[in-house]
Amino acid sequence: MRVLILLSMVLLIAACGNRNPARNAVSNVELPYEADLDRGEDRRDITVRVEHEGDGLEEVRESVRFEATKYCLLNFGGSDTDWDIDPETGDWAFTQDGDELVFTARCSVR
Repeated sequence: MRVLILLSMVLLIAACGNRNPARNAVSNVELPYEADLDRGEDRRDITVRVEHEGDGLEEVRESVRFEATKYCLLNFGGSDTDWDIDPETGDWAFTQDGDELVFTARCSVR
């Protein structure tokens, strides 16, 4: 009987880890762009790409920020992100690759 209870508890606990609804988190407001996030060799380094249609940079940035925040929070327990900064503007640095804007950052671990 004890073995059956122990086995049931192990299976129950193992099943809890298989479903993490936060991995599929979506914003509570509609984001203007779909951003794609890639992680670097060091999992804290990330690159976020957004196809840009010539709209304002703020709209692009909000889509980028959401993906980065979600990734850092789920993988490192905090939402702090250190964005690469353009020394001329003091704002987030980005490069353009065709129609895409490419932002790079690093998840801050507290």
